[in-house]
Amino acid sequence: MSELIQKYFPTLSETQRQQFAALDELYHDWNSKINVISRKDIDNLYEHHVLHSLAIAKAINFREGTRIMDFGCGGGFPGIPLAIMFPQCEFKLIDGTAKKIRVCNEVATAIKLQNVTAEQRRGEEEKGLFDFIVSRAVMPLPDLNKIVKKNISKKSQNAMPNGIFCLKGGDLQEELKPFRNIVEKTELSTWFAEEWYKEKYLIYLPG
Repeated sequence: MSELIQKYFPTLSETQRQQFAALDELYHDWNSKINVISRKDIDNLYEHHVLHSLAIAKAINFREGTRIMDFGCGGGFPGIPLAIMFPQCEFKLIDGTAKKIRVCNEVATAIKLQNVTAEQRRGEEEKGLFDFIVSRAVMPLPDLNKIVKKNISKKSQNAMPNGIFCLKGGDLQEELKPFRNIVEKTELSTWFAEEWYKEKYLIYLPG
């Protein structure tokens, strides 16, 4: 199923193709020991998790040296696929659950990702500064923004101002109301033809 990734990202290097292809066996193996993806969803790994994470790469091409934090990374989404896609950027993955961080570290080591660190940590405890915060449906945007705005660097180096990218689904009207004049919402079916992407969105909130 890594062909699905190549369909939307045809210019991957051979190393990137191998890294994406390796995720299938690695996540099936780890998921049998530590449940990081629901059992019924693990066979949809590429469509529901890897490609979903890469929607962020359709919205922005991170410049070399960009620092990104994956907040509440779970088993490594969106951080691991994005780290494969942007090997010249630095990724820090944080989650409050130790076993999920273990999976992130083991997967990153197995595919020789040099640009990832994963630590068990709550967002409130993270002191580092980053260009972007990424997350997948961890909590409502107002709550997330409250925790991570201290971590967004004031100095932007990308085509878009520093800020937060969130992958979310469903009716977001209430959640986005506090930010209605500045937030950008893109339906993922803009980029991906699969039925599963309908009513799923990428939310961008400038810092």
